[in-house]
Amino acid sequence: MTNRQDGLAQALDTEQRTVSRLYERLDLAREKAQRTLREVYASSAVSATRQARVEREVLASEQARRLAQLNAVERGLCFGRIDDGSGRSTYIGRIGLRDESHESVLIDWRAPAARPFYVATATNPGGLVRRRHLHLKDRVVVGIDDEVFDLEGMSEGDRRTLVGEAALLAALRRGRTGRMGDVVATIQTEQDRVIRASLQGALVVQGGPGTGKTVAALHRAAYLLYTHRDTLERRGVLVVGPNPMFLRYIGQVLPALGETQVVMTTVGEMFPGVRASAADAPRTAVVKGDPRMAGLVAAGLELRRRAPDGELVVELDGLRLRVAHETCARLRERARAVRLPHNMARKLYVTELLKELARAEARALEESLHIEELVIEGEPELSEPLDLEGDLDELDIELASRRLWGEPAVRRAVDGLWPELTPQSLIGDLLSDPGALREAAPPGLDWQALVREPGAAWTVGDVPLLDEAAELLGEDDSARRVAARQAGEEVAEQQLYAREVLITTGVAEAGVFERADVLAERHADDGLGLTTADRAAADRSWAYGHVIVDEAQELSPMAWRMIMRRVPAKSLTVVGDVAQTGSAAGARSWGEVLDPFLAGRWREERLLVNYRTPVEIMTVAADVLRAFAPGQEPPESVREGEAEPRAVHVPAEGLPELVAGELAAIGAGEEQGRVAVLTPDAAHERVARLFPRGDLDAPVVVLTVGQAKGLEFDAVVVVDPAGIIGQSPMGGQDLYVAMTRATRRLTVAYEGDLPPVLSRLA
Repeated sequence: MTNRQDGLAQALDTEQRTVSRLYERLDLAREKAQRTLREVYASSAVSATRQARVEREVLASEQARRLAQLNAVERGLCFGRIDDGSGRSTYIGRIGLRDESHESVLIDWRAPAARPFYVATATNPGGLVRRRHLHLKDRVVVGIDDEVFDLEGMSEGDRRTLVGEAALLAALRRGRTGRMGDVVATIQTEQDRVIRASLQGALVVQGGPGTGKTVAALHRAAYLLYTHRDTLERRGVLVVGPNPMFLRYIGQVLPALGETQVVMTTVGEMFPGVRASAADAPRTAVVKGDPRMAGLVAAGLELRRRAPDGELVVELDGLRLRVAHETCARLRERARAVRLPHNMARKLYVTELLKELARAEARALEESLHIEELVIEGEPELSEPLDLEGDLDELDIELASRRLWGEPAVRRAVDGLWPELTPQSLIGDLLSDPGALREAAPPGLDWQALVREPGAAWTVGDVPLLDEAAELLGEDDSARRVAARQAGEEVAEQQLYAREVLITTGVAEAGVFERADVLAERHADDGLGLTTADRAAADRSWAYGHVIVDEAQELSPMAWRMIMRRVPAKSLTVVGDVAQTGSAAGARSWGEVLDPFLAGRWREERLLVNYRTPVEIMTVAADVLRAFAPGQEPPESVREGEAEPRAVHVPAEGLPELVAGELAAIGAGEEQGRVAVLTPDAAHERVARLFPRGDLDAPVVVLTVGQAKGLEFDAVVVVDPAGIIGQSPMGGQDLYVAMTRATRRLTVAYEGDLPPVLSRLA
């Protein structure tokens, strides 16, 4: 055995013993949590008192949360070790663990003590002499990579066991699996700055393809929940991605980091009950995303609150109830003046109009009786005139109003003047009514682009309009507010009791009181058993503690209005690259989209190193960027690829053979190695029919460029680059996105002429 092999074997043996001990601690912690959870439910299963239920749920929720966290970190529990100049070694992992003496044996990657693992460099090692990466398969150490900062500071024995290469480059060479993996073991210094940035304020992470901005943002979510759990446990974290495919791609990252209390959604799913994925045509998308649409929606609502053309007449049991036009207009203006949302102001309007109808009913009845008496007596004069309206007191009017509200004819009349509306009815009716759009649109807005057929399916661009409508409409929540006031004292009492439970049972720790308070609140509002993420996802008006927006350059100004409503504290992480803007309604600069809401109060971190895309591919992609976004600079690639990118003239029916060759070239198997075929929107169905249907877990997947945003693959075949360029005003930037999804191989397939911007491949 050579000295190198001997050193590797010795190092693997040393690290295996440590890792085995760490897994023993994990198993013990897991068994303790499971045992406690069983005991909690067994001890109070038959108790029906409210306090017993609170006690059970506080303890059970805490242990269930701990158990879920312990189960989530099974894979790759420990991934790093740092050695300092004093000879002390510290192990870094996905979670913190202690031994029997309560001494730390594994440091959580988010803890301050773990930061040297991420920020040490050759020029500034921060007191470290070595950084070691451990590669595990199941519970076995199968590889080691060392980075040495001070060779002289190491012992002779440690020097003999130095092995491996840079862990990041090794990770990049591994085949894709169809899911984003966490990079907790290979976080780079510039990414660490993003992850550990302050919770307060808005942070913009501007980074080109392959700079790791998405994984940095997801690790930031885990870090913030760990560091600021007392703040974020109650309000939660929202992650907004560009499409459902992207959310599925990243879905495993946060659970692997020990965090599950995060709501993940797209813009098209941010309005409860609506799941929109279809995109509008570029012309329509631009108009729907225009901030002036807020004014159009408000004006469209005003058109639904009207006074009758003449007097209001309601036919009821042979009587004609008449209310003067001027009275109806006055009641409308009074309801408008209270500045409540439409459906809440409607309650005031209806109440007052019913009173007027009650008086009108008295007048109509008086008139009817007067005429009847004249007919019966045959006399031109009555002994004493009737005054039924004047005889009404407040109780009479209230009783009459309640009775009238039960009459269908009265309800129809009221709804015709001030209808109760849903966001769906308001926006759906407005967009399918050219006359209303023309009247509501501000000058210069291309309202004709908004017209659609009644009942058409919702698009992603409609969702911010629905949210805007919901803000204007509101809901009559008076009963709920009364119930909330009545529950206030009970909530406080249950919070105090829950805290006492945690103290007396000995499970109290940092941040646990806040979790107890949340549990007590769930009892008060019948939310028992729901996590913060569950409750937040179902509540359109939920105020999150922090929001992360990925591929943020795609959002329109109206989408930003919707996002900002959900984070009143304006604590955001905005992740994207304006050079990759594909939406006609998207961002040209960060200041353009953020300053209307933040007035310049945002800071920017730039990620400049492309770890994913080989130099050879990025050189061709940079030609595209210079042609279509000359003001933008591509990131600098740090590694060379295995093959030069190429252009192949091939008809559509030849694509399967071409893709089969790419699969063979990357050695794709069931577990890793992925090829993406990226097409223009119009060609997607035609090309997809040539391949077995597959998702991100399949060796081959056919996607539009929009669906591929934020994803990466071993090999990419870009179909019809001219079609991609021509499909929208931002088509050139779409081509740039398509060209930068590959980690190893890029092929451009075309039938007609190769676009001049790709002449390097000719």
